[in-house]
Amino acid sequence: MVTDALAGDFARGIEKMGLSLDGAAQQKLLEYLRLLAKWNRAYNLTAVRNIEDMLPRHLLDSLSVSPYLVGDRVLDVGTGPGLPGIPLSITYPERQFTLLDSNGKKTRFLHQAVVELKLTNIRVCQSRIEAFVDAEPFDAILSRAFSTLLDMVKGCYELCAAGGYFLAMKGVYPQQELEELLQHYPQLEVESVLPLNVPESEGERHLVVLRKPSA
Repeated sequence: MVTDALAGDFARGIEKMGLSLDGAAQQKLLEYLRLLAKWNRAYNLTAVRNIEDMLPRHLLDSLSVSPYLVGDRVLDVGTGPGLPGIPLSITYPERQFTLLDSNGKKTRFLHQAVVELKLTNIRVCQSRIEAFVDAEPFDAILSRAFSTLLDMVKGCYELCAAGGYFLAMKGVYPQQELEELLQHYPQLEVESVLPLNVPESEGERHLVVLRKPSA
């Protein structure tokens, strides 16, 4: 249940993050959180059980990447129950999101959330990344706690457009992962590794921004 207290915590959280979301978007984001908490009781979609804990650890964490999102076609790989893809799709209704996950329980939840929240800019695909193909490349490929940087890029390299971006959400600064990645993909440009501000969340959060060569 979304209480007034939870809605107030959410409003204060996005204000601390410097995000501007209208009332309709905020309401839809909280409705997504309610759906996630409801389905989680039966389908074990996330280890976070309490909706109050889901707010910073899932919803605000997902929104922390929103200022750095680029392009019109976005792939969220290993999306799980739609993180960060669904919160970002609500924030940016003009962009098209493909949510990819191999877990049937999670993709069933995604299909239900898309219907209930009337999200017309989302396509849900159940597939392993190695087997996934698409007609057009993506401008940006997102991951949140999906895999190592090397595994992410290896699985998604051909899906990323020339000049496109890999956006990987990480905890502590992934120095070793970056070194390993660049040994195998020296052509990639590490544009930045940005600290992310997530109110009421423990531990460090970083966003790794990688750019694929234009040609």
